[in-house]
Amino acid sequence: MPHTMIPDELPAEPAAELTPAQVFALFPPHGDTLPSLLASRAAVMPDAEAVLFQSRSWTYHLMSEAVETLAAALVERGIRAGDPVAHVAPNSDVAVLLFLALARVGAVFVPLNPALTDDELHYQLQHSQAVAAYAPQSLCARVEQIAARCACPARVAPLEPFGLDAADSAAALACIAGESPTSPAPLPMPSPDHPAVVIYTSGTTGFPKGVVHSQRTVVWSAEVFVGRLRLQPRERMLTVFPLFHVNALFYSFAGALACGGTFITAAKFSASTFWQTAADTGATQLNILAALGTILGLRPRSEFNPAHRIRKIYGGPISADMFRLFRQEFGVPLLIEGYGMSEIPSTCSNPYEGPHKIGSIGRAGVHPRFDGPFAQLRVVDDDGRDVAAGETGELLVKTPTMFVAYLNDPQQTADAFRDGWFATGDLVRMDTDGYFYFVARKKDIIRKRGENISGAELDAVLGRHPDLAEAATIAVPSELGEDDILAVLVARDGAAPTHEAVIDWCRAHMAAIKVPRYLVFADALPKTPTQRVTKHLLKKDAALIARARDMEAAPAAMR
Repeated sequence: MPHTMIPDELPAEPAAELTPAQVFALFPPHGDTLPSLLASRAAVMPDAEAVLFQSRSWTYHLMSEAVETLAAALVERGIRAGDPVAHVAPNSDVAVLLFLALARVGAVFVPLNPALTDDELHYQLQHSQAVAAYAPQSLCARVEQIAARCACPARVAPLEPFGLDAADSAAALACIAGESPTSPAPLPMPSPDHPAVVIYTSGTTGFPKGVVHSQRTVVWSAEVFVGRLRLQPRERMLTVFPLFHVNALFYSFAGALACGGTFITAAKFSASTFWQTAADTGATQLNILAALGTILGLRPRSEFNPAHRIRKIYGGPISADMFRLFRQEFGVPLLIEGYGMSEIPSTCSNPYEGPHKIGSIGRAGVHPRFDGPFAQLRVVDDDGRDVAAGETGELLVKTPTMFVAYLNDPQQTADAFRDGWFATGDLVRMDTDGYFYFVARKKDIIRKRGENISGAELDAVLGRHPDLAEAATIAVPSELGEDDILAVLVARDGAAPTHEAVIDWCRAHMAAIKVPRYLVFADALPKTPTQRVTKHLLKKDAALIARARDMEAAPAAMR
């Protein structure tokens, strides 16, 4: 990915870092919609780079023109306000143009993972009731076959006429213009409460839910992210995450728009070329998840390019080892750990000004444009009573960035709330300074001999074994009632750990009750697109469980 320099004629960044309020004051007020946010930024810095994808660089002015032209083309193709429109493709600049153009029309962007199986993709197309689906020409035949199985099949169309294969942004704009009417009718502006996007959850516990967000919740989440990382005008924000995930769409892309920065992406993530890409594009900010940090930490240091300019990282969980890795080895001075879900983006984070508490997901989120509290957080027991500081309970949240509803599922929407508070299903604790700490998913709790054991805690301990790349623990039935513990292990490349060596490690680093009874080696762990382990698939894998070795059995009886 070539580096595109900021035009020389633009004023230099101020020597002093701007506060979020000062950043927002650079631009005219907007109307809490995506089109008005784009127009506000384009009015002040039309020639600044807004999006970089491969060889295509879009200024704010050019992107604004493309969005208006593409919106007219979509209307010409029959798209109307409120229509769900699917995007089944890897990341690209055309993807974000489509997102903004649909927002301009008042339609709903439904980004879907092209790597889904046919049945999974059919479920999401059927459930979303998409009226149209855009995909690369190479995927259109497959998407058409899948859409044909839906009760109301989506119209499938290629992305190439919108410039997907164009040599540069000017050529892409020419493609879009060729699809647009010569004298389009003026479009009414959408309202902040118009649904803007449906994000399908990762589906770690079954069928994914369609999380509906409004234009306002996307814009406000982006502005919270500006405050969270003290983003500056023309920050260069690199994402390696897919645009069907809140992290990439709300934080990286919309966050870049909110601060007047540059959004940088690629069609797919390459670990081997990551640091060279970061250096070539001049990226200054990156979002990570634990898996990404682990992957980069395991790569040969010969791939590292010290000329990179990344100075700010947001993500989680960020362990002490990961802090050390990125600060000392990779030269990134600021890492901010936070927490959110598809339903409740921008919930909490460690404050930019500090103190930064390693292992904490931080304090309740604030919005730079509003005085006083923004997100509200509670920790409650099973009866809904608030627990004392230091005690573990379920996290409940109220926030203005709350999702609108689960798509076409009023019962699940209602069930997600307790007296107006969103029930996250996550167990946390809060210290006396108001910092929160993630403990485990409620459904990742293993009940053994009357004790609650966190699967995430066991995964982390096993993951520190020098010969293991990663591990996942699940509950399996015990003949004594309740649960026993099974650990699925993935060895590091070139390593050959034995069952006995792993169990010895567990006994040295865990309380006896936490030591897994069963061990099994696997080539890889099943994961969501955002690299979360899908433990429900491990629990369903009868062959995997049958291969597991019972470490409490006599040697002759071991499988």
